Amino acid sequence: MGYQTLLFDKSGAVGTLTLNRPDARNALDLVMRRELLGALDEIEADPAVRVVVLTGAGGHFSAGGDVKTMKPGSGAAEGRERVAALNRLIVRLVEFPRPVIAMVDGFAVGAGCNLALCCDLIVASDRARFGEVFAKIGLVPDGGGSWLLPRLVGMARAKELIFTADIIDAAEAGRIGLVNRVVPAAELAVVTRALAERIAQGPPKTLAMAKHMVNRAATSNLAEALDVEAYSQAIAISGDEHREGLAAFFEKRPAKF
Repeated sequence: MGYQTLLFDKSGAVGTLTLNRPDARNALDLVMRRELLGALDEIEADPAVRVVVLTGAGGHFSAGGDVKTMKPGSGAAEGRERVAALNRLIVRLVEFPRPVIAMVDGFAVGAGCNLALCCDLIVASDRARFGEVFAKIGLVPDGGGSWLLPRLVGMARAKELIFTADIIDAAEAGRIGLVNRVVPAAELAVVTRALAERIAQGPPKTLAMAKHMVNRAATSNLAEALDVEAYSQAIAISGDEHREGLAAFFEKRPAKF
């Protein structure tokens, strides 16, 4: 994989995708948005990669949209192009059929915050900072922020973060449920790697179905969710992963998926 704005490393069953525009705090220009989509396509085509870690180079996750490329008074068409490219990326990550972990150090603000939120899990360093800062430059949230944020922190708190455009520290992000774990910066890579490897040992087809079910349940009623569970469980029961899981249970050994 050769990219202008990304780095990719595969170690065992874990693929690490790094936003690599450190001089711009990994701002999401159009090139990066398009390259991320292409990288996810390549990763999905490699069954050896069971878990993806998304992170940023240079001590920051992402400062969001590349403000330096935004011109005052630019037309709506230009804005739609930028947002359309971001929207395709957000949907791709949310629906990506493998677990994705955001490893966040430094700033994750604006669209960079929402890029982290659309990952399945977030591990943050104690120096991470998060913010829906769009209002500071007269914009509304994009990158799925209006949909993702309330589901994590509740409607009222989401509105407060959006209306004030405040940047919160990692401790506050952990307290309100924005992130899964907050760890010392020196331990961020080790803790994230251990979590990724643990998940990678799980049954990949089963986890892909589980991710789809949980995502779908967010916009379903109970009856619809139960139907999806029943359908998915019927598939799982007849699969190789369930057979291996049962065999390992009765033989008192770790399962090998």
